[in-house]
Amino acid sequence: MTPPDPLNPTVAAPPPPVSRGEALRFWLKLGCISFGGPAGQIALMHEELVERRRWISERRFLHALNYCMVLPGPEAQQLATYIGWLMHRSWGGIVAGGLFVLPSLFLLIGLSWIYLAYGSVPAIAGLFHGIKPAVTALVVHAAWRVGSRALKNAWLWSIAAASFVAIFALSLPFPLIVLIAGLIGHVGGKVAPDRFKTGGGHGAAAQGHGPALIDDDTPAPDHARFTWARFRGVLAVSLALWALAMGLLVAFFGWDGVLTRMGWFFTKAALLTFGGAYAVLPYVYQGAVDHFHWLTAPQMIDGLALGETTPGPLIMVVAFVGFVGGWTMQIFGSDALLLAGAVAATVVTFFTFLPSFCFILLGGPFIESTHGQLRFTAPLTGITAAVVGVIVNLALFFAYHVLWPQGLAGPFDAASAAIGLVAAVALFRFKAGVIPVVCGAGLAGLAVQLGRTALGL
Repeated sequence: MTPPDPLNPTVAAPPPPVSRGEALRFWLKLGCISFGGPAGQIALMHEELVERRRWISERRFLHALNYCMVLPGPEAQQLATYIGWLMHRSWGGIVAGGLFVLPSLFLLIGLSWIYLAYGSVPAIAGLFHGIKPAVTALVVHAAWRVGSRALKNAWLWSIAAASFVAIFALSLPFPLIVLIAGLIGHVGGKVAPDRFKTGGGHGAAAQGHGPALIDDDTPAPDHARFTWARFRGVLAVSLALWALAMGLLVAFFGWDGVLTRMGWFFTKAALLTFGGAYAVLPYVYQGAVDHFHWLTAPQMIDGLALGETTPGPLIMVVAFVGFVGGWTMQIFGSDALLLAGAVAATVVTFFTFLPSFCFILLGGPFIESTHGQLRFTAPLTGITAAVVGVIVNLALFFAYHVLWPQGLAGPFDAASAAIGLVAAVALFRFKAGVIPVVCGAGLAGLAVQLGRTALGL
């Protein structure tokens, strides 16, 4: 337990510095339990880093989150990379971001192999049947948690509501919603500056958590101070890594090789993932299914189910796409299908996430120089409010496909509704953790599946 501040015994002192070993163990744990999509993952990081461990203050956390929200790529993974970098330089960022992805990659390789080698198993289908409504409840709960922190006044509530209408009813593209919200925040920061300030008081202490290790007034460390020399160095290393990886693929497999095409295609996809995985899935579907024929449409849907129910970013569904593509195309021959799938999944994951690390290490020092400056934070505050509306839309998207799996003309899935309702009560009323909710829902889904099989339904 953190000892009290000797100058003020009623106030806890900031926690002690975090060692690299302690940070590594935490990021590994986070990568293994980060269910619930980006909203749930961000809420989980907030609970662990701001409330429980007090490694970073509320305001600094939200400032980093605002930056990650406007980047292409998985915002939760980028947020972990940002905080890891802020605490332990580039090593910390690479470890935090990498461990956010690697457990999911290994798990998806194993599940994809089972999926292709053994086909559809009723028990697995039953588990998925229960997990899907639980994931829906997790997204609703996370939307409530993020919204309760970000929507502090009528201005921000209005932005959130307008963004929901824009994406739900008008089908406006997410980048346009982000741009408009940022412009509203920019204007609002001048017209009503008090309405667009993030946080307030003394960091985590203002939220009743006590002062944080990286608090509102903690100066940026040397490595987080912007210099053009550091900017050019990071950019050069990032481009060199991409060129080296792509060059090796071309050298071994040629320009028309399956892995080479995957590397180039998913580099482009990574730069289009504004608004999360669902914003880029139509592009991935069009390329992987219709153009390259790496997998079929039903396989793509099954892969999305795997991505929804495994830890890590939802965009990790691309690992499934890569695995199935490598397996289907038999890139190493018919006797090495597992190796082909695993290598393809790894290649796809590398090219999908490399830009995320580049954006954080490039832009982090500049963002750190702007916290507390309203002219920079007000647009980002407006964007955060807009993202709340987008998360609500995602929750409705999940609920629709879970409760009416065959469309509104099809039957209502009462079992899924019951599982989702129980999961929501567990989250909202009893503050249950993610793992117990997901495991309990999976077992409930399995029981429903076995019951239907026994009754011949």
